Amino acid sequence: MSELEAIRLDKWLWTARFFKTRKLAAEAISGGKVHVSEQRTKPGKEVKVGAMLSISKDNYRWEVTIVAINGQRRSAKEAVLLYEESAESLAKREKQIIQNREQRELFDFSGKDHKPNKKERRLIHQFKQG
Repeated sequence: MSELEAIRLDKWLWTARFFKTRKLAAEAISGGKVHVSEQRTKPGKEVKVGAMLSISKDNYRWEVTIVAINGQRRSAKEAVLLYEESAESLAKREKQIIQNREQRELFDFSGKDHKPNKKERRLIHQFKQG
């Protein structure tokens, strides 16, 4: 890994693979989804090793500390080495993932709303009447 002192926040989020593109990272920062030391910031903010970030994405939240800086985007295995997640954050996120998985299994969402067919309509009418 290269020995950079500081890097733009949007570029670091991209290299750490939190976002697919720098544009998405910049939009998240501008939208208040990323905080540095619990403060809103701008995409061009220079971050250094040791900076505390809180990242909200897809209803999940990461509380991370920057451990290393890399100027180029590498594999996911190397990207994980760029930050260290707090234990509470990891536990909370894993709990939320399990909860979302159970909810999906419970309700069995197919992902799209559909119009009931003739048989389903008859069952609905029977249910409502009796």
